[in-house]
Amino acid sequence: MVTPSSIKPLRGVRVVSLALNLPGPAALMRLQAWGARCIKIEPPARGGMPADPMGQYAPNAYEAMHKGVRVLQADLKSDKGQAALHRELARADVLITSFRPSALVKLGLGWKALHARHPQLSLVTIVGAPGDRAEEPGHDLTYLAEAGLVPALDLPATLFADMSGALMGSEAVLAAVLAARSTAKGVRQEIALSDAAGWLALPRGWGLTKPKGAVGGAHAGYSVYACKDGRVAVAALEPHFAAALCRVAGLASADIKTLLMPSSRKAIADWAADKTRKQLDALARENDIPLHTLPRA
Repeated sequence: MVTPSSIKPLRGVRVVSLALNLPGPAALMRLQAWGARCIKIEPPARGGMPADPMGQYAPNAYEAMHKGVRVLQADLKSDKGQAALHRELARADVLITSFRPSALVKLGLGWKALHARHPQLSLVTIVGAPGDRAEEPGHDLTYLAEAGLVPALDLPATLFADMSGALMGSEAVLAAVLAARSTAKGVRQEIALSDAAGWLALPRGWGLTKPKGAVGGAHAGYSVYACKDGRVAVAALEPHFAAALCRVAGLASADIKTLLMPSSRKAIADWAADKTRKQLDALARENDIPLHTLPRA
């Protein structure tokens, strides 16, 4: 959830977005919280429903992301729609899009044409994959799979590539605004969702989150265990946290070699299995242990 901030680094900045679905609107949600005046232009509504697919299959998400955003409707394939778009762009600082490059060119929004018509305007393009791959079809799940973040048949817990792409998109807007202030000219930045997924996958590439990695299951103080009435997520990595966990769990030592031993994992699993969530929560408060209890899966 994005909460309003007392710091408004984008106050006075106007952002126009043509981006549908999730990454673009999620970026707008952050930009609006930072003080930007956000306008989104969508295709005309159909059957009383927003043309943005998110407004059709997840209206609650659509509403949350567009709170405070001025939403206009225009057919960009028509002269009237193009005129409405360029009226907004003439007053804007940044344009966000999520079309493929070829679609942008067809709409007269390729960077060369756009920069010639609105030299003050920066362009942030959100694409699936970078460079020559920008025309390839894909979605959050395919980019996570490519990055090695879909190891089983279960779907990921959230839309990691889309949401990290939104973060990168909002960063790109900040960078574009700063650059334009020093040059008085707009700049173009491309954000690829596959790159966003790749960024999230770096810890896995380093081996940290693989089964033998410290935060992939090897460290007994960083894992999820069953308890009497649910589960407990334990994250006692730092020496002082590990020492507190080992003390209450009855382990003789809290050094890293001990915590990487399977016997330590079994000892903590046995300790947790004998406790209720309420008991574990109390132990966490009393002993300053970073853990969070959960209901049964």
